[in-house]
Amino acid sequence: MTTQTAEAEFLLQRHRDGDASARDALIGLAQSRFVALARAMLRRSPHVRRWEETDDLLQAALLRLHRSLADVRPESLRHFDNLAAAQIRRELIDMARGYYGPEGLGAHHHTEHSGPDARLGDLPDGSGRPESLDEWVAFHEAVERLPDDERQVVDRIWYKGLTHDEAAEALGVATKTIQRRWASARLRLRDALHGDAPPHT
Repeated sequence: MTTQTAEAEFLLQRHRDGDASARDALIGLAQSRFVALARAMLRRSPHVRRWEETDDLLQAALLRLHRSLADVRPESLRHFDNLAAAQIRRELIDMARGYYGPEGLGAHHHTEHSGPDARLGDLPDGSGRPESLDEWVAFHEAVERLPDDERQVVDRIWYKGLTHDEAAEALGVATKTIQRRWASARLRLRDALHGDAPPHT
C-alpha cells in the first residue's frame, strides 16, 4: 500500500465516522490523485479539449465531488475512486453541452478533428470518424450506466489507456477477470449505442 493510498483509506474512515474536516482533506488528496485521470479523459474529449485545460476540468470536478461527499460516505477507496471518475465524466458532459449549446462558443467555431485522439472516442460507425456531440455525449452517458465493476474497467482501459494486466493490478483482480468485464462492457455499450462500441484492445 502506498503512502497516498494509506492516507486516503484513513481519511475515508474519518469521513465515515462523521469527521467534517475529513471531506476537505479528501478533496486536497484528490487534487493529485486524479490529475492523470482528468488529463486522460480530457484527451478523449475533443469537444472540450479546445476550450479547457486539465486543471480547469479537475477543479470543477472536485467541486462536484466535494458536494457529493456531503451526502455520500464511500465504503472503500475503490468506491471513492469511482465517485471521483463519475464527477469528472459528468463535468466533461456539462462543459461540452455548455460550449456547443445555442449560445456556446463552440457552436460558432469550426474545429478540425485529426489524429486518433481527436475522434470521439474512436467509436466505429462504419466511417471510423463519428464526430457529433450527441454521439460523444451518448457514449459517456452509456459508460455512466454500466455496472460498477465494468465501469471501473472502462475507466482504466479506455480513459487511462492501461493494459489489461495494468488494469488487473490496479483493481486487484485477475487479468482474465478484466478481459471478461471489458468484453461485457463493450457489448453493453454496443447495444446502448446501436452498434458502436470501444475498439477491442
